[in-house]
Amino acid sequence: MAKNRILIVEDDWDIAESIGLNLELSDYDYCIIDDGLAAVERLKDDHSFDLALLDIMLPGMDGFALMEHMQKYNIPVLYLTAKTDVPSRVRGLRSGAEDYIVKPFSMLELLVRMEKILDRSGKLNKILRYRDVTIDTEKRTVTKNGEAVSLQPLEFDLLAKLVKFKNCTLPRERLLNEIWGIDFAGGTRTVDIHVAHLRKKLGLEGAIQSVSKIGYRLED
Repeated sequence: MAKNRILIVEDDWDIAESIGLNLELSDYDYCIIDDGLAAVERLKDDHSFDLALLDIMLPGMDGFALMEHMQKYNIPVLYLTAKTDVPSRVRGLRSGAEDYIVKPFSMLELLVRMEKILDRSGKLNKILRYRDVTIDTEKRTVTKNGEAVSLQPLEFDLLAKLVKFKNCTLPRERLLNEIWGIDFAGGTRTVDIHVAHLRKKLGLEGAIQSVSKIGYRLED
């Protein structure tokens, strides 16, 4: 299955390249455009994007005006902007945006919000890959070098989370809450045990890194 394609419309090239690098590491394809009118012209010939990350204050045409062009091609929008005022937030969301994030923002937060938007819109890629490991999140199967690997349900969920957000440090408490649930009575030692199982079953001893006193990071 093809990677999800993300359109980044941002005139600050440093920010755009930083986002692009992180998207590439997270297995997204992306395109950067630094001008609103240029984005409109690009969409006429290429509009097969699964999500658009739009700045609001852009040369040529601002992000608010770009919304109708995104809607024309059924491209969900997430605004990334320095505009912190409530009227701008309300305008952005009322115009049809799926979400609104104020700069500066955490890259992990952006990736999480992107995933939720793609999932809601039915555009989320269901196949995840990490080296020789392939994960089908719809069928809930895992293969390594083409051979099936048997994982327990919570091991599968933990692996999928680590792969989706590889190169990001995920705190134990967050993993515990999102995978086991906030009502889980056990402690974070449970996360450590499941990570140990994944390392052994998939040969990821050197890939899943322990981050002292915080959690884990799957390094690409």
